[in-house]
Amino acid sequence: MNQLICEHLPLEDLGFGCLGNKDSLRHVKVVAVDAELNVFYEESVHFDRDLPEFGTQGGVHVHKDGLTVTSPVLMWVQALDIILEKMKASGFDFSQVLALSGAGQQHGSIYWKTGAQQALTSLSPDLPLHQQLQDCFSISDCPVWMDSSTTAQCRQLEAAVGGAQALSCLTGSRAYERFTGNQIAKIYQQNPEVYSHTERISLVSSFAASLFLGSYSPIDYSDGSGMNLLQIQDKVWSQACLGACAPHLEEKLGPPVPSCSVVVSCVGEPSRTHVFHHPSFCREPFLPITSSATDFLQDAKWWPSLGTTQVSLGTSDTLFLWLQEPRPALEGHIFCNPVDSQHYMALLCFKNGSLMREKIRDKSASRSWSKFSKALQSTEMGNGGNLGFYFDVMEITPEIIGCHRFNAENHKVAAFPGDVEVRALVEGQFMAKRIHAEGLGYRVMSKTKILATGGASHNRDILQVLADVFGAPVYVIDTANSACVGSAYRAFHGLAGGRDVPFSEVVKLAPNPRLAATPSLGASQVYEALLPQYAKLEQRILSQTRGPLE
Repeated sequence: MNQLICEHLPLEDLGFGCLGNKDSLRHVKVVAVDAELNVFYEESVHFDRDLPEFGTQGGVHVHKDGLTVTSPVLMWVQALDIILEKMKASGFDFSQVLALSGAGQQHGSIYWKTGAQQALTSLSPDLPLHQQLQDCFSISDCPVWMDSSTTAQCRQLEAAVGGAQALSCLTGSRAYERFTGNQIAKIYQQNPEVYSHTERISLVSSFAASLFLGSYSPIDYSDGSGMNLLQIQDKVWSQACLGACAPHLEEKLGPPVPSCSVVVSCVGEPSRTHVFHHPSFCREPFLPITSSATDFLQDAKWWPSLGTTQVSLGTSDTLFLWLQEPRPALEGHIFCNPVDSQHYMALLCFKNGSLMREKIRDKSASRSWSKFSKALQSTEMGNGGNLGFYFDVMEITPEIIGCHRFNAENHKVAAFPGDVEVRALVEGQFMAKRIHAEGLGYRVMSKTKILATGGASHNRDILQVLADVFGAPVYVIDTANSACVGSAYRAFHGLAGGRDVPFSEVVKLAPNPRLAATPSLGASQVYEALLPQYAKLEQRILSQTRGPLE
């Protein structure tokens, strides 16, 4: 049976791991799918449990300043050694593997020391990777997406290109502390000698591909969009941004490539299979390794069509949007589309997701999801004009904290009845998502559909409110590890010809989403009237809030 294998490194799970919410365990995961796109093999290695010698908690080191967060690069390499040994021990037949692809946490960066390329190209299949690469990194603990220690570098970068909005128009995002360009600038400013001894800088995704490739793998457009360095319109490195961050940076990054690029074919050299410790792995004359991408972009491969929006309802809520004509703003992010080079993808992140829903459930529905659902069923669309804003922690989009309730006359009130509170929370969360999505160029069209994932996607009544507010049908997918499986599908894409073949053709055999909710009769009129009111109240709160309000 022909097999495809994907190695997955996640956004939330620092380093290597399976896709999940931010409460999930941190580990490296491998998934294999067959020619019918069915998953038939899974394996994982847990960082904290299986590699305790690195002393991580949740796969990371949080430094004394509380802002700097790093992960040991050799821990990632050793985890790969372990998981591949587990595959060997299980009898996995590497000789049947046809193609590889992967996904990795966005924004994490790895710094290869001068001379590392030679070590990569001369790896031996007789020794573990981590032993052969232990002296190949100029930085042993690498910055990851949780790091927020580069505020000064963010302001410097924005000033260099004419401000935050100018940077957003150029790179798709204003300057963010976790973005790679700002991390590189900090390293250069604080330790120029280490920077000068770095010959290549990889993202986590291209780093993983490099281990399989045996040489440096390029950064793909979609993952490169999360660096504050790539011009998203032209898909080239911005010379202004590079110059503002560090000297000679372009040669250390290498040229970016389309996300669907096949970056290598293994041709008849068993030594190239060192990473699998299996000399028959390259029995086939052509083994495509498709350019790896960040994990949520791989997750986005569940919706390879214009007009589909993915809403992930987890600890944080996220919104992925397929856009033809993006409008970069000071909030949210615009990325190069991972499955269609002519289009774009937007991301909005909302901190107050499932934990806020659980808090209101406990307070207003007797800690019962059943009563929470009944509250949604018993209240009318629009909630009689009662609107709520619920932010237990400082929100990202918008930057508001506290609970703010308004009655039908737009007067602020201290509390709502329990059932009204539940609906105000859920309606408010989804109206905020739609309003801010429209600020990035999103529009509801006749062919618009919503794909819901995450824990709350199992609640039929929450999904009904989502369908009503967005005026679009909501679908769900009954599968786990969607980023891992999406990576395996991308491997199929590489095998089929990469950018010369539409991704939608490759995934025809994949499980179809299941319809979960359709807009109620009259929903469009209700929410088209409420959305402008909600947006005005949000601006009113923003203008008045100077800290926590309750």
